[in-house]
Amino acid sequence: MQLLHRCRTAFASGKTRDVSFRKRQLKNLLRMYEENETEMINALDADLRRPKQESLVVETEFMKNDILNIIYNIDDWVKPEKPPKALANALDNLEIYHDPYGVVLVIGAWNYPLQLLLVPVAAAIAAGNCVILKPSELAANCAKFVQETIPKYLDNECYPVVCGGHEETAELLKQRFDYIFFTGSTRVGKIVHAAANKYLTPITLELGGKSPCYIDRSVELRTAVKRILWGKLINCVAIGGSYTPAERFIEPTIIVDVKPDDPVMQEEIFGPILPILNVESAYEAIKFINGREKPLVVYVFSDVHKVCQEFKVNVSCGGFSCNETLLHCAADTLPFGGVGLSGMGYYHGKYGFDTFVHKKSCLGKNLHPLGERLASGRYPPYSDRKTNFLNFLLRKRRPLPKLYFSHLLVFGLGIGLTILFNNYMQVIKRPVARTTHEKLIQL
Repeated sequence: MQLLHRCRTAFASGKTRDVSFRKRQLKNLLRMYEENETEMINALDADLRRPKQESLVVETEFMKNDILNIIYNIDDWVKPEKPPKALANALDNLEIYHDPYGVVLVIGAWNYPLQLLLVPVAAAIAAGNCVILKPSELAANCAKFVQETIPKYLDNECYPVVCGGHEETAELLKQRFDYIFFTGSTRVGKIVHAAANKYLTPITLELGGKSPCYIDRSVELRTAVKRILWGKLINCVAIGGSYTPAERFIEPTIIVDVKPDDPVMQEEIFGPILPILNVESAYEAIKFINGREKPLVVYVFSDVHKVCQEFKVNVSCGGFSCNETLLHCAADTLPFGGVGLSGMGYYHGKYGFDTFVHKKSCLGKNLHPLGERLASGRYPPYSDRKTNFLNFLLRKRRPLPKLYFSHLLVFGLGIGLTILFNNYMQVIKRPVARTTHEKLIQL
């Protein structure tokens, strides 16, 4: 594919490794958000009938804050990490270098057609990769916006956009990428994972499935339902059931007397439909959840701390939220991702940057005679003495307590003042003692 070859040539040139180049691209992307906010909101409305307020909160403002967070922190993120050393490497240079993968494919989803595409793209740019963007064809207006607008702001050689449906996606997946980031359904995620396996390409899958919500008797039902419905991006809390396909509208609907094997319980629901199952206790709810595939998120509404703890500790899931729904994924200091059939890998904030870099371990050997003396035990001829010496150097030891610079400074200052005070007192005592001695002689 010519597009992929162009990206590989651009990456091989080394320009995406330049941190100043990455910053310029990120600032251009931020400028794109700021200058085209109205166009993005209109595209979201045309595709999803999403209200302006919700588009601002979960799409445009979220993306702006994501970019700002990266720009503020990228200089620290790109620095090599300095891991602890064993005695055997006491004189050596140990580093963990953040190596960009190369050319990355990012495939977006239709339910958050801008955020779920452009947030991982920003992280991949920050990590120093070239990126091929594939927006969801199911959100045609947002895909068109991305295709027409991205080339005006980002480097065309490094960040091209590919639009289209299943055929175009299938053709992309035949190619060899250095990393693939996919957001979508579990069914399609399996296809993407199989395509990645051909070349053992590392991959992040942000999938879905059921995200159960437990409402305890200790909370007011109306408050919990409001937050749950808002988490599904619905403005009202009226209980209904009517829908208008032509207007892309479904009235918020609660379904009662639901059985676990009902069709509505088999797949993720993209809409304001809430099937309710009655359980006798939190224990029964945990048992029900653990008997199914691992969810992306588990929501618990309870005023009892112990109940929240029981779910947090005993349920395996991608994330957990107590007395809240959608806002848990807005905390960019928390990793966001699934486990099992709800996905693999995670991103957001620093975790997004780490997703798109290979942690390359680097050792620089010190050839100073002392360093060579420490390492001499590994050379033939072998002996018990050399073996014991090597074991001593390589043995793991309990780490020293963490002492902060301010603590050490205060401690050192205290010692210094004590020494000065003692010297001062000795200087004062000497003349007094001599004068007293002279008086005694006179007597």
